[in-house]
Amino acid sequence: MLKGSLCTVRHLVTADLNAFIALVNDLPSRGDYFSPHFKSPETMRKEFMQHGFVTDDSELFVIEDTAHHVVGVITHFKSRTPVTREIGYRLFDPKLAGRGYVTEACKLLVDYLFKVHPYHRLELLTAPENVASVRVAQKCGFRAEGTLRQSFFINGRYQDVTIFSLLRPEWEALTL
Repeated sequence: MLKGSLCTVRHLVTADLNAFIALVNDLPSRGDYFSPHFKSPETMRKEFMQHGFVTDDSELFVIEDTAHHVVGVITHFKSRTPVTREIGYRLFDPKLAGRGYVTEACKLLVDYLFKVHPYHRLELLTAPENVASVRVAQKCGFRAEGTLRQSFFINGRYQDVTIFSLLRPEWEALTL
């Protein structure tokens, strides 16, 4: 469990499962930047029972506020090289945007990944017009590297994606 002043980042537990499935599959809360596809509740339950959404390829955490409500999800997963991990996140309720939950959760996860694992590079991919997500990346020390043109197909259209990265030496300089 990773604790901050605004939130806790922790693994999903059985008691969370039904509410988590409902939050993940709430299509209206996905907005313009997340795919409208969702997994069946039974498939998600089966995956949770098999490995708790934690494998060598990916690790899923929930973001919990100080009142112990699950407000979002943050994950890290395999990227193109063994020394790189990609981070993804989602706030479930758009009304909670701007309160710092995702930024703090991202900082907690970045610190955890660099302290516990030998990764050299972390990446975030976000739509350039997703100002909130761009700000999260910037506040966490990530630098924009470039645009992957029309690389995502979401909500019936191809979308550009900006790739952000944070290297271990850059993180070390931030933590001094």
